[in-house]
Formats: sequence, structure tokens, C-alpha cells
Amino acid sequence: MRIDVLGAVRAFRDDGSPIDLGGPRHREVLARLVAAEGRMVTTDTLVDDLWTDPPARAVGALRTFVAALRRALEPDRPPRDAPRVIVTEGPGYALRLPREDVDAHRFQDTLARARRRPNTVTGPDTVTYLARAAGLSAALKDWRGPAYADVTGAAWAQRERTRLEELRLEAVELRARLLLDSGDSYDSGDSGDSGDSGDSGEGAGLVAELGAHVAEHPWREPAWGLLARALYRAGRQADALATLRRARAMLVDQLGLDPGAELRRLETDILNGAVNLEGARTGWRGPGVRLGPRTTVDLARTLALAGGDALVHSRRDRLAAIQAAERTGDLFLTARIIGAYDVPAIWSRADDPEQSRAVVAAAERTLTALGTGGTGGTGSPGSTDGTDGTDGPADLAARLLATVAVESRSADLSAAELGRARQAAQRAEALARGLADPALLVFALNGVFLQSFTRPGLAAVRDGIGAEILDLAARHELPNFAVLGRLVRLQSASALGDLDAAASHAEAAERLAATTEAPLVPVLTGWFRARATAARSTEPGGPTAATAAAHYRAAENALQQAGMPGLHRGLFALALLGLRLLHDRPAPTDPHLDWGPYRAWARPLVLLAQDRVEEARTALAAVPEPARDHMQEAMWCLTARAAVRLGEPGIAARAGAALRGARAEHAGAASGMLTLGPVARYLAEAEACAGAG
Repeated sequence: MRIDVLGAVRAFRDDGSPIDLGGPRHREVLARLVAAEGRMVTTDTLVDDLWTDPPARAVGALRTFVAALRRALEPDRPPRDAPRVIVTEGPGYALRLPREDVDAHRFQDTLARARRRPNTVTGPDTVTYLARAAGLSAALKDWRGPAYADVTGAAWAQRERTRLEELRLEAVELRARLLLDSGDSYDSGDSGDSGDSGDSGEGAGLVAELGAHVAEHPWREPAWGLLARALYRAGRQADALATLRRARAMLVDQLGLDPGAELRRLETDILNGAVNLEGARTGWRGPGVRLGPRTTVDLARTLALAGGDALVHSRRDRLAAIQAAERTGDLFLTARIIGAYDVPAIWSRADDPEQSRAVVAAAERTLTALGTGGTGGTGSPGSTDGTDGTDGPADLAARLLATVAVESRSADLSAAELGRARQAAQRAEALARGLADPALLVFALNGVFLQSFTRPGLAAVRDGIGAEILDLAARHELPNFAVLGRLVRLQSASALGDLDAAASHAEAAERLAATTEAPLVPVLTGWFRARATAARSTEPGGPTAATAAAHYRAAENALQQAGMPGLHRGLFALALLGLRLLHDRPAPTDPHLDWGPYRAWARPLVLLAQDRVEEARTALAAVPEPARDHMQEAMWCLTARAAVRLGEPGIAARAGAALRGARAEHAGAASGMLTLGPVARYLAEAEACAGAG
């Protein structure tokens, strides 16, 4: 039989058929015995590892799990014969299987063999190096995900996951080192025990793998050296040097550390041509730096979709990569690094405004240096026309302009910056349409969407943008942008009060997210469902306001760890205020509520709820014009409500004028996450107050 734990826990018979191991506790018992590597685990230890607070009959339950596992693993064992796989030993149990029949044990043994240096005196034995690398290749293919992936919440499993993951990273790096040290051609596949490396493919596979590895684990300094060596061997000296510069930038900027002696020596050797890795240079096309697949920014883009800490780190690593590229002085490299981060963006307020400003500034500097809009000016031979497999100037300009549009979230910009951002969105769209590049066009349309909040009442316009994004993404297999299209259309339908259409888009987005591993999507759709519950709470027989508040609280809990402060701050407080306004109740006055960027507009109503009328009047007079973002209708409605309550016709008239174009929409619902009710209600109140004045 075979037991696998490098991923979910599972077992197979000799003929390959799966063994039904039972429920989660059964699999956890088996997994814990696998982790012991043949040693006995006492009953007390198993009980403590299985339960944080063991029940009174924990030992009996454990024996039941063991008995069931024995029946599953040895179905043909006669009743009176002693078990041979899970054996009773002293005060506990042990797993008795050959190490090669358990993937984690087999992996560790392969790694131990690969660590041993060959016993040669005349120099590297190529066959031995390649055979060791082939063994690691086969062992690494056994990994299907995090070790013990379905054993959650157990401290012992977390310790084992961490230990085995460190060994996996070591194996990836050791395999690369063996291939590079072999002195022979190599590729990314299994080299075979014979030492025949097959078609080398100029090392492109190994470069791609190491690029992914360093992007996901940027603090592993030896990995950067291996990537640089692989690039150099593939005939990409400039890329190798750029990689070492990126490594230095990350270490210095993020950790305040200089690179170690090995990286410094490698950089010197590459500059001097002293590295003994002179791979074939076929395909090298001059001084322009060609980016390989799965570069640092590509991985940052992938990690951004995971949310949480991964999203935070991806933004940081992306900016570090841009800064490192600028330091090389290579405009085309810098342009590609900036434009490669085409992560779909749904929210009109930046999570890190300062970082977004830095990215926009770098993009604008690069556009200027490339010439007018990046479509003219001087450049490097072999890297300006796109015929060498790289982007040409129009492609680069479109990506830079789209980046400016996407990163220039309107909530934090001056009027001049807003103007440049909207112009950038229009130019990016025009260039992308001319180039007939669907992936580039959906990125440009993302910028157009984020710059479409010029005034209240444009939900139908944004729905058209979302529909085109969705159509392009579906026809050209761009699943991440298909998710964006669905979310844009969800927001638009929500703004127009069409909850059935919005729910349909939410369900479609969730189905896509399940296939693209985008865990942020259910967080956003969870907020939509809370918004729908709030809207229905005003209907006869609908859910109570307390139920709607509980749904908002659950959505808030899910959002807290999503790594999106630009979305998160103030959202829950605003949702509660909207719920109270739906039911004609005063604003919430809990001093612990974080109003975030919405404080100025909510404050007059909060003060009124506390009977602090004159303070409310002063606060209303100081309320600024809302930012042109998802919440502008909501902020104008709050202003209108406060003006009506305080009898301020001038302010009511100003709010009414702003809201007139949004008469058919619902306040705050353009977010897809909350609602203050129909804009028409607030508009009628404001117009009545203004008329009375």
C-alpha cells in the first residue's frame, strides 16, 4: 500500500485504488503516526494532539479510530491475526510501513542522498550530479500541496508542515545547484538515472522555476544566486546582473542588509565573464533586457490575488522591483516591470496611497523618458519594435498609461492628478484597441472603470464597461478579469437596485474564484449578501434589522484579514449607519466605531443622535465635497439628510444638485457592499428643504 501526506492525507492499495480512511479524525490519527516515522506514539500524546480539550471518553474514541483504520488498511486480515500496519506497541501505537511507501519519508530519504557529495577526485561526475538531480525532480513531483493539508488547527501538523516545507525549499535549490554544477546541458524535467539530460531548451525551464521560487521566497539569498547563474548559463548576462541588483535592492531596502560574499563574488564573476557557465547564446538580441516568464513581478501579481499578507507583500515586492529596475537605467526593463503587474482592481480607494503615488510617478517618468506617450523617441536596438518577443513601444506605453489609471485612485488625488489619470485611461484604451491585444485591453478598461466615477449616477456606464471586460475575458480565457467583470456588473446592478441580477453575478464570480484560487472574491460577495439582507429588512416579512446587522458583522470579520485597508476602513460603521437610516433611526454613537475616510460626512448625524445640535451644524458647514469614488452618492445623501435635519437649505440645495443624476440609483450601493436606500428619497427631502428656504 501507499500513504501520501504531501498534500491532503490519502492512501492507496497496491493496484492504485484509493482507500476510504474515514472521517477527519481517522485521517489525523494516521497522519500523526506517519509524522512519527515508525516510532511509537503514546495514547496520551495522541489524545493531546487530537483534542485541545479532550472529552471524557477520548481514549475510547481514539481506540475506535484506530480499529476503523486497521479495517480500512488491512481489509483481508483474519480477525485473530495481529495487525501489521498500525501495531500496538507499549502504551501506544506505531505505523509499520517501508519508508518508500510513504511519500514524506521517501522525499526526505531522497533529499538526504542528494546532499551527499560524490566521491570523486578528478572533478565533478556529470552522471552523478544529474542522477541526484533526477531523484530530487521525482521526489518534488510528489508534492500536491502543503503537507498534511487537511489536518487544520493541530499544532503538531503545523510544526510538521513548517519543517517539511523548509526541506522542500532546500530540495528545489539543491536540484538547481546540481544541474548548474553538472557542467552539462540541462532542462527543467526529470534527467533520468542514466544522466542523459535530454534537450536543454537553453535552461529556460530552470530559469522559470527559479524565478518563481525567488519571487515566492525573496529572502532566501542563495536562491537569487542560483537564478543569476541559470540566467547567465542561458546566455542572458544582462538579466543575470539585473537579478543580482534586484536581490541587493530587496535586502538593503527591506532588511537593511548587504548581500553576502557569495552574491557579491558572483556579480563580479559575471561582469568579468569568469563564470564557468557559458551556455549557448542563441536568441540573445542585443542590449535590451528581455524578461523571462514568471519574473518577480509575475509572482507578485499572482500572490496579490491571494489577499491577506500575500497581498501586502506583493505590493511591497512590486515597488522594490520597480525601484531596482529604475536603478539599472534600462527604460524598457523598467517599463516592462511596471506594466507586468496587471492585477484586476475593483475599488476606487488605494490600499497604500503613498505606494500608489510612487508607482504612478515611476510610470510617468518612464513614459516621459520613452518619448511622447512612449510612442516615439530613442531606444535600444533589438528591443523597440516587438519583433524579438518583447513588447514594442506602443504596448509598453499602453501598459504604463493603464498603470497610471489603475493606481491613481480618485479618493486621494488632487484635481490636476485626477485629470492626468483620466487622460491616461482614455489614451491606454485607445492604444489597446489599436493593438488588438485582448489582455492589454481588459487591463486598460480596468483603468477606465476606476476613472468612471466623475459624478453621481453613472452605474449604467460602468455596467457597460464591466460587460465588455467580461466578454473579452470569456472569449480570450482571462479568468481573473472575468472575475473583475462580474464584480463590476454586481456593483452596477446593486447601484440600480436590481438585486436578482447582482446575486447572479455574485454566484458567477464565486464559481470563477473557485477555479482561479481567488479567496478575496467570497469576502466581497459576502458583503453583497449582507447588503441584500439590509435592503430586504425594510420589506414586510423580511429579515429583522438585527439580522442584517449580524450579516454585516460577519462580513466585516471576513474582511479584516484581507489586506485591503482602502476598502476596509470605515465600511462597517457606514453599513450600520445605512441600516439605521433605512429604518429611520438615529446614527450609531458607539465611540469605538471606526469611520475611516467617511468620518466628516457621518459626524453631523452622529452629533445629532447625541442631541449636540450646534456642534452638528458646525460639522456640517465643514463637510467637504465627497471624493469621486464608489461612495460619492452615499456621502452626498448623508450631507442632504443632515442639512434637512438642521434646516440648512443652501447645503441641501447643493446636495440635491449633485444627486439629481443619480435619482434612479441606491445610495452607497455602487460599492455592492452596503446601502443607505434609494437616492430619490434623499433627493426629495433635499429639494423640499431647498425650496422651503
